[in-house]
Amino acid sequence: MKVINLSEGNSLLNTFMKEIRSRQIQSDPLRFRRNLERIGEVTAYELSKALDYQQQTVTTPLAEAVVSVPADRLVLATILRAGLPFHQGFLNYMDRAENAFVSAYRQYTSETDFEIHTEYIASPALDGKTLVITDPMLATGSSMHTAYDALLAKGSPAKVYLASVIATPKAIGYLQTVMPANVVLYTAAVDPVLNEHKYIVPGLGDAGDLAFGEKL
Repeated sequence: MKVINLSEGNSLLNTFMKEIRSRQIQSDPLRFRRNLERIGEVTAYELSKALDYQQQTVTTPLAEAVVSVPADRLVLATILRAGLPFHQGFLNYMDRAENAFVSAYRQYTSETDFEIHTEYIASPALDGKTLVITDPMLATGSSMHTAYDALLAKGSPAKVYLASVIATPKAIGYLQTVMPANVVLYTAAVDPVLNEHKYIVPGLGDAGDLAFGEKL
């Protein structure tokens, strides 16, 4: 699995990352959601460079022009609920894509151990299409892998891309062992460690709670 770490280059993406990490700024849920969305937009733009393209002719008021446009049949998939604003950023740019949604969540068996459960999946047929799975926080990588396995029940995609806001070396290492070799991961940052509760450090906290409010 190839990893593209967008934080290794300088761009406006770093400003959005700074704001979603800031305890002061992230206390505004609207701004937090919008920053996740903007990070999704930038990531979608970067990922679009890897797609296949075809030439099409468009008629202007004066003549005809030839442009290269994506040829992939895209399916954007996300993991509920934290992934929704990040997913929307992709959809803002890849607005003709089909969409898929997977409910995958941690069910703790102890203070520090958990299993990933899925209870819901809605997806179009995936055969021959390009699948992009978005999940803001790749802590251990198990939610992403579980969602990928669940989506395969809907068909065999031709290409698979993964996208996250923050990933860890642990998650990347795990996904490299369980995902096909031709999968590509785009992430806006790689943070070094997990704490005892498997949360990313320095991270940004619970993305779902910050975006939509605390859950019971």
